[in-house]
Amino acid sequence: MNFNSLTGKSWILKKFDSNDLNYFKDNFFLDEITSKLLAIRKVKKESVKNFLNPTIKNILPNPLKLKGMDLAVQRTCQAITNKEKIGIFGDYDVDGATSTALLGNFFKVIKHDFSIYIPDRKSEGYGPNEKGFKKLIDGGSKLIFTVDCGTLSFRPINFAKSLNTDVIVLDHHQSDVKLPEAFSIVNPNRLDDTSELNYLCAAGVCFMFLVALNRKLRDDNWFLKNDIKEPNLINYLDLVSLGTVCDVVPLVGLNRAIVKQGLKILKSKKNLGLKTLFEYCKIETTPSSYHLGYVIGPRINAGGRVGKCSHGAELLLSTDSRKTFKLVSDLDGFNNERKNLENNLLNNLNSSISKNLCDSVIVLTGNNWHEGIIGIIASKIKDKFNKPTIIISIDNNIGKASARSVVGFDIGKAIISAVQDKILIKGGGHKMAGGFTININQIDSFKSFINKKFQTINIDINNQKNLFIDSVISPSALNIDFYEKVDYLSPFGSGNPEPKFSIENLKSVNSSIVGEKHVKSVLLGPDGSNIKTIAFNAVENDIGAYLLKKSPKTFNIAGKLSLNEWKGKKNVEFIIDDISVNKNIKNKVPSSIG
Repeated sequence: MNFNSLTGKSWILKKFDSNDLNYFKDNFFLDEITSKLLAIRKVKKESVKNFLNPTIKNILPNPLKLKGMDLAVQRTCQAITNKEKIGIFGDYDVDGATSTALLGNFFKVIKHDFSIYIPDRKSEGYGPNEKGFKKLIDGGSKLIFTVDCGTLSFRPINFAKSLNTDVIVLDHHQSDVKLPEAFSIVNPNRLDDTSELNYLCAAGVCFMFLVALNRKLRDDNWFLKNDIKEPNLINYLDLVSLGTVCDVVPLVGLNRAIVKQGLKILKSKKNLGLKTLFEYCKIETTPSSYHLGYVIGPRINAGGRVGKCSHGAELLLSTDSRKTFKLVSDLDGFNNERKNLENNLLNNLNSSISKNLCDSVIVLTGNNWHEGIIGIIASKIKDKFNKPTIIISIDNNIGKASARSVVGFDIGKAIISAVQDKILIKGGGHKMAGGFTININQIDSFKSFINKKFQTINIDINNQKNLFIDSVISPSALNIDFYEKVDYLSPFGSGNPEPKFSIENLKSVNSSIVGEKHVKSVLLGPDGSNIKTIAFNAVENDIGAYLLKKSPKTFNIAGKLSLNEWKGKKNVEFIIDDISVNKNIKNKVPSSIG
């Protein structure tokens, strides 16, 4: 596929073993495209059934495989039996909010007293602190859970211990050899954990904890003795799937089952907060991982970025319709404010980005940048240039940073190494994201450290110049039947990327700007059929410019399928990621499907 791409990328057809394709077709009665996509993904023959139909029942491992789970369950059962109030200290992002809500909703159903505490990002920063613990303890908590945080929180946990309060950590962030003296630390990324569940986010860890806790209470006849109906944990998968998608952990193994089943629970709208948020955003189609990651997640995150940090968790715990609507309205307003701040900062950073593109890891610093948006900025720059990106906001000679990484470079581990080398004051994270605090006079040392770390690993940086295509398809493939065959492999996300296709030898019929920055087009195929396409955020780039000028030349498009549902009607559109213009219409093209 030697095309002149408008984004400068080479289009490369993904390779697969045709023997695998034929095996899937013959043994599982699958069609050509589904079998091909399975072969491309190298799905093991013995795993096909679970891949296509992942269920919690078939995939859920024994939660007690997780190091420290037995201790956490025993201590919690003791607290429930003795009616000890429980405190939940959660992070302010989506994974933290969903983890907090998971525990809170469970305790609410079993009628056990609890309270939550979400720290303020600006004044308290990430993770447990003595102020938050003191508030929970002063409020009567005898046992504190930290969710999506706490693995390396030595001082706060020692503080709680000094006040005779036990702490249970439910987390997934990178660990160190030395751990705090918590009652139990359940974290699949502990160095001594052998569960092989290190791909779980915190919400996934919390779900595993609830499965173990629920089982123990059932075995002890606690529900029967206390005349309380046992919670149906399957109904909590909407929250677990939200945390899983938004924390961008791989959709493999148990995560795949969580999201697949969680989307079904979302459709039934059992959680009032999520139901209200879906309705407020006017999502009338079947919920998908796209809605979680790009519509719902950013609004829940917005409270922790630019608004009130506890709004996200409170929304997912709320059973009051009036309060819920107010929380949703506030979060939507915070999200709009976040977008404005983000656009302003990105515009101001263009020259700084250009100066740092020669580095393996992009590190940008500035005074008093809004700490709530620097993570998003880092993510956008990382996506655009395919390089790990770190944004440091400096205030009073102290920098607070957010980092985002690329596949193959464990940024959380690198940050912990920098803490151990005393380059950073504190910090942590996981494979793809992290954060830290640094003295301004150590920034140059850190830049050198992180670039050297990156250079010790083997990552093909030239892949950023490649666009990998699953298959060439004909315009006639844009139909419901073909879409459903592709969607059979969903949910898509990290670890199971959405299939990308190309359609060749098209002509422009009509293009227009929609939503101020997107370009919607009708294109004519060589077979005379029309296809509807959209190029997001394309008004100011070469893709949008090409579509809007309506060149008479034939061209090829690359991107993915999208199902548009409106008032009961469904039609398949094509989301354009790239365009290649044909230099010679007689060029030989690969055979297509559809």
